[in-house]
Order: sequence, then C-alpha cells, then structure tokens
Amino acid sequence: MNKYLEEFRSEKAARIISDQINALQGNTRLTIMEICGGHTLTTMKYGLHTLLPETLTLKSGPGCPVCVTSTEYIDTAIALLQEHDVIIASFGDMLRVPGSTSTLLKQRSLGRDVRICFSPMDALSIAKENPGRKTVFLAIGFETTAPGIAVAIREAEQQGIGNIAFLTALKTMPQAMKALLSDPEALIDGFILPGHVTAVMGTGMYDPVIETYPIPGVVSGFEPTDMLASIRTLVEMIIAKKQEIVVQYTRAVKKEGNTAAQKIMNEVFVTADVSWRGLGTIPGSGLSIAGKYSHLDAEKKYAVSLPQQKEHPGCICGDVMKGKKTPNQCSLFKQQCTPENPVGACMVSAEGSCGIYFNFGRIHGR
Repeated sequence: MNKYLEEFRSEKAARIISDQINALQGNTRLTIMEICGGHTLTTMKYGLHTLLPETLTLKSGPGCPVCVTSTEYIDTAIALLQEHDVIIASFGDMLRVPGSTSTLLKQRSLGRDVRICFSPMDALSIAKENPGRKTVFLAIGFETTAPGIAVAIREAEQQGIGNIAFLTALKTMPQAMKALLSDPEALIDGFILPGHVTAVMGTGMYDPVIETYPIPGVVSGFEPTDMLASIRTLVEMIIAKKQEIVVQYTRAVKKEGNTAAQKIMNEVFVTADVSWRGLGTIPGSGLSIAGKYSHLDAEKKYAVSLPQQKEHPGCICGDVMKGKKTPNQCSLFKQQCTPENPVGACMVSAEGSCGIYFNFGRIHGR
C-alpha cells in the first residue's frame, strides 16, 4: 500500500474510531446524509456501515453530478446532434445517461459525432481542429468542475474560437441542501459535506443553510478513516446540539477556499434556477454563462425542439438522491437496471448510488 494512504486505511485505526462512535451514540437514533457520491463509494467499498451502531443510518444524497443532470438537458444535447449536426464534446460518463427517448451513446452508434473529453480544454482543441463544424461542450458538474469550465469559456473568448458553445448544467450545493431540509420527510440530523467542493468554495458556502436550518455538518475527506472521524465528530455535535460546520479534511480544505477559482467563476457565471433530475427545479441552485460570454451559451445560440420529458415509471432515482429510499428498494435494481444497461441515471456513474450498491452492496450484504 502507498505509504501516504496507510494511516487513512488502517483497520486498527478504523476500529478504534468506530468503538468511539458506538460509545458516544449509545441508543440514540441518528440519520446522517453523505452529500457526495464519493463518500457513498467509500462507505460501501470498505463496509464502514458494519462498524457503525445499528441506530445510525447513513443516507446517500444528490452529490453525483451525472445523476442529477436532468432529462431535459440530455434531450437538448441529442436535439443539437439531430437538428444542428454539431460535434458534442462531453465527459465520458454522460454518454450513458438516459434522456426521454435515447442516450448520447446510442446517438453515437447511429453515426452522430459525440466525442469524449478529459478536460473542458479538450473541447477547444476539437473546435479548432474542425473549423467548418460547430462544437458544443456539455458543461456539467458542481463547484468542483465549474472553475475549469470557466477557464475554458474565457479562453474560447480570448482566442476568438467562433465555432464553440457550452451547454451548461452546472449546479451548486447549498440550495439543494436547503431543498432537502425543507422536506418534512427528510429527517436529516447532520451532513457529511464534500471535501472537493468545499476546497473550492470554502466553508462560508454553507452559511445560508445553517442560518435557515440549524444543523451541523462536517467537511470530510474520502478515505475510510476520514469518513469515520467525520462521523464521530458529527455524532458529538448532534448530541451536543452544536449547529456549525467543521472541517475534518484540513489537509485539503481552507476556510476561505480557493479564491482564484472563485474569482473566475464570478467573472464567467451568474446564479440561475436549474432543474435537477429527481428534485425538480431549485431556485438559485445553478450557474449560467454571464455577460460578455453569453454568446457562448449553446442554449441561447441554438433553438431546438424537445420531446415530452419522461423517465422510466419504475425508476426511484429521485427518492434515492433525496435519501428517502435505497437502491435495493427499487424493483428495477439488478433486474432491468444494471451498469451495462442503466435505466436510471443513478446506475451510470461511479459516484451514483445505484451503481455503487450494485458493485459493492453484495460484498457487504446490501
């Protein structure tokens, strides 16, 4: 094992922390939501729930950017292919996300030009290499990917690349958290908060949440002992009725975040109302292209006609992302819906709850 990971994956340390959690909690029933799919992956991969009290419930949240990308967004990308013959440039896992009638992967199999990017800057290269074609980059993600996309948009403007546009579905976490907490059925006692998002935005991003809903949160790293240490701190805070945000992931997260990243985001984007798959439209929960860069907005640049939005009637992806149900409560899970044939978006990504449960749940009896 890499020497830099040993202390974070130590079974001895994990058991010590889990004993402390069990002693702290006793018979108190608590429900904690892990916002990020990366935390759900750690929990399931390493079987952390087997070390926790039976009275402590961990719920998955809407922190998988692929999972929360709306059906309408996928339909729009497909319509751009069909009606404007664009080159769609996209992160790879987006290709299998279901729209109302098709996926980008199916469209590529029919001869449409869909290309995989590892960085938003790859889309600029594609556009420059194909000056006679129109290129549209599918700009999705949370605050983590937004700075890189902002850089690519600014570069496209500065380089005068006239044949590229960006179809944005960027989402921000605080308003989604408020939407979850406004649901009386949510019953969330505390949050495990995403380390990478907070590394960009700083802990102040959560102030509007805890000002409205007095609830604690811990910003966690992604290794097993990170998660257990964060859960221990969160249990302590809940029992003590502390309503604040604590950073466990101090090796990567500063209170102020990455101010350079925030600066370029503020230059290129403005707050927008956006649609989340399974959660509906949440006011002020997204980012759209602003000001002098707005001519690079694919939604404004290209008109398309869309089919009536629909999802598979048996899919419970929305309830999974709200923490109301677990993947194995879905009648499609492991039957019609598998990673090879995803019916719902939560089965597509490595950070999707259904995909995680499919790959690791059987190992740990889930």
